[in-house]
Amino acid sequence: MKRFLSATADSSRRKAEFILKEDIIKVQHNCKATGFWVKKSKEYNFLLIMHEHVFVFYKDLKDKR
Repeated sequence: MKRFLSATADSSRRKAEFILKEDIIKVQHNCKATGFWVKKSKEYNFLLIMHEHVFVFYKDLKDKR
């Protein structure tokens, strides 16, 4: 798994690494408001997003001095 985010803790100077565990993709379909937003997207010239990503990370603390 790839390491996406890194941060240094203030007091302990340990490196906190956040490792991607899962990328969950939620697809949107059969929404009652889709017709409304399709009309608005054409009127105001913007794109509709038909899915969402949920990133699940876990934190790995290692003492790196």
